[in-house]
Amino acid sequence: MGVLGDAWTWLVTGSNWSGDGGVWTRLTEHLYVSGVALVAACLLALPLAFLLGHLGKGGALAVNISNIGRAIPVFAVLALFMVSPLRSAGYLPTIIALVLFAVPPLLTNAYVGMREVDRAVVEAARGMGMSGMQLFLRVELPLAYPLVMTGLRSAAVQVVATASIAAMVGQGGLGRIITAGFNTYDTAQVVAGAVLVALLALVVEGTLVLLGRFCSPLRKSA
Repeated sequence: MGVLGDAWTWLVTGSNWSGDGGVWTRLTEHLYVSGVALVAACLLALPLAFLLGHLGKGGALAVNISNIGRAIPVFAVLALFMVSPLRSAGYLPTIIALVLFAVPPLLTNAYVGMREVDRAVVEAARGMGMSGMQLFLRVELPLAYPLVMTGLRSAAVQVVATASIAAMVGQGGLGRIITAGFNTYDTAQVVAGAVLVALLALVVEGTLVLLGRFCSPLRKSA
C-alpha cells in the first residue's frame, strides 16, 4: 500500500491541483486536445462512412485504408511531425496524430452499422416513396446508431488515453504530471497521473453511454 498510499496523498494535496502546472490546468489542456481531435476525426470519418454505407460502394477499401492507422504507433507519427515544420505548431502535431488514431473505429463502426441495416427494411422504405435523404435519416441512421455510438465511445476513450503522449514533446495535458514524476523520480506522482488519465477515460466512457441512450432515435420513437 506504500505507493498507492503516497499516490492518494498526492491526489488529495490541494497545492497539486492549483497553479499553471496543477491538475486543473493539465486537465483543461488534456480535454482541449482530446476534444479537438475527436471532433475533427468525426467530421472526417462519419460523413464518409455514412455516404459509402448508404451507397454500398467503396466502403471495404475505405475501411481497410483507415485501419492502417491502427498499425502505426501514434508516438511514431508524432515523432515524425517533430522533425517537420509542424514541430513549432503547438498542439497541431498531437491533434493530427490523434485524429489518425481515432478515424479507424469511427469509420469502421459507422460503415458496418449502415451496411447491416436490413435490406428488406430499406427496400420497403424505398417502396413507400422515401427519398435518399429520408431513407438515411428515418431508417438507416436510426438502425445504425448503436454501432455508430460504439465506434464513438471507442475512439473517445482511445484518444483520451493516448493524448498523454503530448507530454513527450513538451506539450500540456495530464501526461505532463506523469513525465514530471519520472523526471523527479517521484513514483507517487507517476501513479497519480496515471490514475487521473484512467479516471478521465472512464468518465468519458460513462458520459457517452448516458448520452447515447438519451439521444437514441429508437428511444425517441418508442
